[in-house]
Amino acid sequence: MKKKAKRSEQLILDMLNVAAVVERRLDNALSFSRGVSFSEYRLLRALQEANQGLTRVALAQSLSVTPSGVTRALKPLEKLGYVATVRNERDARQSLATLTAGGATLLEDVSGVLADFYASLRLDELSDARIGGFEQVMTLLRAA
Repeated sequence: MKKKAKRSEQLILDMLNVAAVVERRLDNALSFSRGVSFSEYRLLRALQEANQGLTRVALAQSLSVTPSGVTRALKPLEKLGYVATVRNERDARQSLATLTAGGATLLEDVSGVLADFYASLRLDELSDARIGGFEQVMTLLRAA
């Protein structure tokens, strides 16, 4: 393997490891303080950003997960009153999930926990050039 290719491979592996560590820490912070996982938070946030209901398929695409994974994730959130689902009798994939007032309140409550977590990462200490370089890498990876 060429030196540059090996360096690229190591960069990807390192990024994935760091992402896993950050996600685990986020999951712990949210679970401990608000009783939701990071993946549940992402789902609620996607519904909030859509500003309208989303089908399970559209929600799965926006989160890069499977529709069956979304279905499993929605059930406890519905029981907790954070999400409502309008069922489509003909096609369950077309059922519409929406954020409830309780879900919106939870997202507001979580914002302080997340602000504290992000501050603990000390990313604001990075120079604009370093942040710009990281953003370029992320843009390239998204397009790949």
